[in-house]
Order: sequence, then C-alpha cells, then structure tokens
Amino acid sequence: MKRIILAVFGVLTVSVGAEAQNTAMTIERALLAAPARARASATVIDWNADHTYRTLQEGTSQMVCYDRSGDPLRPAFAVACTVLGNLDRVAQNRRFAAEGGDAEGRSRLVAAAEANGSRIAPVFGSPWLGVSGDSQGNARTHTTIAMPGATEANSGFPENGRGGGAFLMAAGTTEAHLMTPYIASP
Repeated sequence: MKRIILAVFGVLTVSVGAEAQNTAMTIERALLAAPARARASATVIDWNADHTYRTLQEGTSQMVCYDRSGDPLRPAFAVACTVLGNLDRVAQNRRFAAEGGDAEGRSRLVAAAEANGSRIAPVFGSPWLGVSGDSQGNARTHTTIAMPGATEANSGFPENGRGGGAFLMAAGTTEAHLMTPYIASP
C-alpha cells in the first residue's frame, strides 16, 4: 500500500512540475511582444476556449500579454501585448474570429457590431504590440496605437501610408488605429 501511495505521489509531483514548467514557458513566450523594460511588470494571461482567460502572472502595470499561436487566422508563432482595459475587446475579437470561420466572416461580424453599436472600443491611445511569423526565428514586430473614432481631420494623421510615415487605418470607426511603418533593414 505504501508503494502505491508513493507512486501516486511521485506521478502527481512530476505532473505538477511539468505544468509549472509549461506555464513558465508560456509566460516567457508571451512576454516576447513586450518591450524589455516592461516585461517584469506585465500581466500574462492564457485564453480559454470560451473567450475568458486565466491569469498566469499578475503584473503591476497596465500591460497584459498573451500567446495567440494556434488561434484562428493567426500564424504559427504569434504573441501580443496591450493594456488591461482592452481585454473585453480582445475577447470579442477572439469570438468573432472563431465564429466567422475565415477573414471575410470575421470582417462581417466586426462590421455588424460596428453598425449596431455593440463593437467594444479599445482604450484610446493604447498600444497593440504583436510579434508573429511562421516561427519565432522569422517573426516580425507590428505596433499600432488605438485611436477609435479618429480621422485625418481630427487627428492630423493621413489616412493612407503613401507618405511613408505613421497613418490612420480604418478612420472614423472603433477600428481606427495609428499604423507605424515597418522599415526593413538592408
């Protein structure tokens, strides 16, 4: 009997250790989207299938990071950070991606929510930081700043990127955001 109890205890200890190691790896991966100086103070979450989340690491700042790898419409490697105030919008985005089935279906759901007023707006001025690609080794960084309702007239930013600098995308909607240009190095 003692051997059975010891064996069960040993299996539980190994599985708890493996789960802790997996959680640590998930936290480390999610934080790759955060600026280096913000990583220690960021919250890290893990999304559940029902578009709720569990907190893996409690932070002391407003930044929250999560792994999006394996999500519908995402590349194999995808991590992101934003602010805590945007989590309801992220949950809505995740629901739209799952229910839409493809990019066009997701866009239809977003447009319908925008039209009927149920689209959750992001926190104005909040960053959306993403790192994604086919693998971590070839992932690119993408940064936008949420500016719901912004237009060229009320923000001063152009509504296209032809000038080569930052510009507004989806002007006049809750989707409006400041695009930062990607500058490739030689």
